[in-house]
Amino acid sequence: MAGLARSIVAAALLLWMTTLGLAADRVVIVLDASGSMWAQIDGKPKLEIARESLRTVLQSVPADKEIGFMAYGHREKGSCEDIELIVPPQAGSAGAVSTAADSLKFIGKTPLTSAVRQAAEALKYTEDKATVILITDGLETCKGDPCALGRELRAAGVDFTVNVVGFGLTADEGKQVACLADNTGGKYIQASDEKALQDALVETIAAAPASAPEPAPAPPPAAVPEKPEFNFMPAMVLAEGGDPVTDGNSWEIFKAKSDGTRGDYVATEYGAYKGNLEPGDYTVVARHGEARTEQKITVEAGQVYKPLFVLDAGTLIIHPRPSEGADVADGAAVVIAYPGVEMPATYYGDTKVVLPAGDQKVTVRIGQGEVTETIPLTAGKVVDKDIVVGVGRVVANAYYIAGGDKADGSGIGFKVFKSKKKIDGTRQEVAYAYGP
Repeated sequence: MAGLARSIVAAALLLWMTTLGLAADRVVIVLDASGSMWAQIDGKPKLEIARESLRTVLQSVPADKEIGFMAYGHREKGSCEDIELIVPPQAGSAGAVSTAADSLKFIGKTPLTSAVRQAAEALKYTEDKATVILITDGLETCKGDPCALGRELRAAGVDFTVNVVGFGLTADEGKQVACLADNTGGKYIQASDEKALQDALVETIAAAPASAPEPAPAPPPAAVPEKPEFNFMPAMVLAEGGDPVTDGNSWEIFKAKSDGTRGDYVATEYGAYKGNLEPGDYTVVARHGEARTEQKITVEAGQVYKPLFVLDAGTLIIHPRPSEGADVADGAAVVIAYPGVEMPATYYGDTKVVLPAGDQKVTVRIGQGEVTETIPLTAGKVVDKDIVVGVGRVVANAYYIAGGDKADGSGIGFKVFKSKKKIDGTRQEVAYAYGP
């Protein structure tokens, strides 16, 4: 398998040496992307060998060479019109060609004659020197005549050449496409096994003009920067310079409309979030407790974003107690009317919550007792406070007869009144309960 891969690389490199070295300034590579490229050689699909070989060869091509890339059979099954010039001939396009080859699907037919014609026209072969390099693993399947096309292009072109790499073709099959190269003065390279390639290399080098300069050694492969695992890694802090919040917080992500308003919901994430967003505009809402802030983020391909969200919030801890030194009343209601909202938030028992910085109006209710305090809260700070309501407990039991059992039926009820009578002689009812 390694020998065949080297064969394809060497064959393509040979074509660059014999074509570009003879002053052909503009080239289009035509790659067979038909379904037959899924066939395997030594357990590896031909299409993978072709991609790897192209990538390796293109790393050694001078940046000023104008290279184009065309494929056929990569978009539709059964279509003879499925031919596309993906990368127009231009200098510095080696990377774009490699990327295009890596993204191809291999599903269609083999209209190689029409593809070579379109490649020649893209190169304006009747006006300038031009070379087409065809890499194919199959024969024409769309009724084209490659031999006749070769003669036609040679006659009309200024200095036009087609070089053909027969990838895995038999000798008989190779003859049916070799005429395309022969009729334009180009070369046919049989890349079916390592020995055949070696014979082709010996024959080509021996036939080269003695004055032809030796090709410069290929530079080492360019370092490819490591692709980051994530492209969106936001951070959240309560105050400028504070530690990142990584627990109990959330991120809500929406598509952003052109007018800046929120669009479609995308996702909700939690904690120290790291993820990937497709290119586009987003509105990201950062939340922790009752504090929130949002930013509009524009994501571009290949970029990594680490926006900082500052909540401008602090932490309030309230311990509701019936009296000084008493245990916390678990059933106590803690109502907080924090700045910027109309509806207060209600918590129960020991309360710990993140709130926007500012004066917090806190009301604690235990039974029929209630007390309200205003507590200033600074961004990034913690306020830990007892709030004493000042209430006692009444425990009442009823008996049907003195010394008898307690009455615990649902029909037993108690009412509590203030002792001082009102002007009409009645008392104000404070509470009521049923059962003991």
